[in-house]
Parts: sequence; C-alpha cells; structure tokens
Amino acid sequence: MAELLKHCLPPLIDKASRVLILGTLPGDESLRRQQYYGHPRNHFWPMLGAVFSEAIDEDYANRQTFLARRRLAIWDVLNSAERPGSLDTAIRSAVANDFSKLFDEHGALRAIIFNGQKAAELFRRHITKANGFPRDDISLIICPSTSPANVMALHKKTDAWRKAFSDLGLV
Repeated sequence: MAELLKHCLPPLIDKASRVLILGTLPGDESLRRQQYYGHPRNHFWPMLGAVFSEAIDEDYANRQTFLARRRLAIWDVLNSAERPGSLDTAIRSAVANDFSKLFDEHGALRAIIFNGQKAAELFRRHITKANGFPRDDISLIICPSTSPANVMALHKKTDAWRKAFSDLGLV
C-alpha cells in the first residue's frame, strides 16, 4: 500500500502571515503539480479572488505573492496519510503536522480558517485532543470546502468565506 501514501506540501507562509488556511491533504492533481489547490475545478483560487475583489491568475508564483500580500498562509492538517485517489473520506493512517512548532515560528498568526468540515474534524482529532492546541488567542473558523466534491455553488462558498475574512477584519 506504499503507493497510497500521500504527503503534504510545505506550508506557504512567512513571518507576516496572520491567517492560516488549512485543508486536509492535497489531492492527486495538486500533488502532481506541487501546488496548493492545483485541481482546475477547485474553487479555492476563484473564491479568494472574489472575496478580495482581485483577479488571481493561474501562475503559481503570482498566487503565492497574492497570499503574502494579504498575509495569508496555506498548509494542511495532515503531514501524511494513506488515501486512494483524492477524496477525504478515503483517508486512513493519518499523521498530523506539527502546529505547535509552526505557531512558535510564526507568532503573527491569529486565526485558522478550515477549508471544510473534514479539515476541522481532523484538526480536532489529531491536534486539539492530542496536544491541547491551539492557544486561546487563535480564532478557529470553519468554511465550506472549495473541493469540486463539494457541490455547493461557488457564490455560496464565496459568501461564507467572505464572512470569515470580514469577521477577522481582512475585507
């Protein structure tokens, strides 16, 4: 089953990042491209563009610049897991990332936005219960998954994400 073992990408983060957006584990297309939310049908990048009223092109370096300018970071709850395909429901043998270390090294972080219920569930199961994390000064917000597997309309996803960023004073 070694071919089913998937690993996360390195976090997209810098010292100025204030909000950490957490997914579960990159899907196969994202892993193939080595890009967060790399599947062309994933709503993540179009949704962010709509929330911030800014065009985000397909060039990954430009996407990273957008994140840095908006003081956003991206990572995943899981460091690795066995998963055939890309569906979160197929995740087995999950190993979480080290969030205590990440937050120690990036003291400006003030919030986590979960990209879907499954990311929040995995965080609660593997991080919160195991380590008593996060600290009290970190806001936790769950938004609808931007995955193409989530059939919610893009405008409804965008409205929920806009409210999350608004609640954090970012839009």
